[in-house]
Amino acid sequence: MTHSEPIRRGFVDVAHGQMHYRTSGEGRPLLFLHASPGSSRQLVPMIDSFAGEGRIIAPDTPGNGDSDALPLEAPEITDLAAAMLGFLDAMELESVDVYGSHTGGTVAAELAILAPDRVRSVILDGVMVLTPEELEDLLEHYAHPFPADREGAYLAKIFQFCRDQYLFFPWFKRTRANRRDNGLGSAEDIRAWVLEVLKANETYYKNYRAAFRWNAAERLPLVEVPGLIIAGENDPLFDTSRDIAEKLKGGRFTALPRFDDEDFAATRRSAMTDFIASAEGAGA
Repeated sequence: MTHSEPIRRGFVDVAHGQMHYRTSGEGRPLLFLHASPGSSRQLVPMIDSFAGEGRIIAPDTPGNGDSDALPLEAPEITDLAAAMLGFLDAMELESVDVYGSHTGGTVAAELAILAPDRVRSVILDGVMVLTPEELEDLLEHYAHPFPADREGAYLAKIFQFCRDQYLFFPWFKRTRANRRDNGLGSAEDIRAWVLEVLKANETYYKNYRAAFRWNAAERLPLVEVPGLIIAGENDPLFDTSRDIAEKLKGGRFTALPRFDDEDFAATRRSAMTDFIASAEGAGA
């Protein structure tokens, strides 16, 4: 289902500067938080699909897309959640249902912990759980700034960084063992993704690294609002998402089809709207 309302864009003043957001629809506020790297641009098809369910608000998280970065060398997810609470205040949003994908899910969980009176329910799409060795590997190799250079080499590096995330996990291990059964996105989707990373070429990586350091096993039990974890069949975080769901109050996990399945978007939408309705019915 695609809604006919346009997606509008805006900026709002917050404590650390300005945050950019996309919005569509009317009614019950739904806060959508994007994955790393990139911005709310990644969520445009989802915003369009969900606009008939309420007012969708999708900010670029600080340091991504067109949102100013936090003035911190190494922000943690708790810092990003505090900034998101400031965004809710600036947007005059008293309470929201929150959806977050990957890094966005960590921020969503921490926002629910920080301000349970402002979050009615939370949906986490893909939850990462790392061994100490995996954490060390990702911190060392996965995400670094791409400073501009006169030769334009940083442009090629950003393109390869975005493209190879479709093909491998982690992207820098370009081996048969790490190959994803995923296929490439369209040329337009890759271009749009590259442009969003270019906007934040020297800050995007901070949120990534914060998400890697975030400990789901320790933090999820602190979420008191109704919660749901979902993941697509070919999401590299599928297994960890399914297994960590027991740490979330109620232990809810819903498996979704592959990303390239024609029913993926509709199945995700149904799972989310059914969960939000059940949370509302339970008095969330």
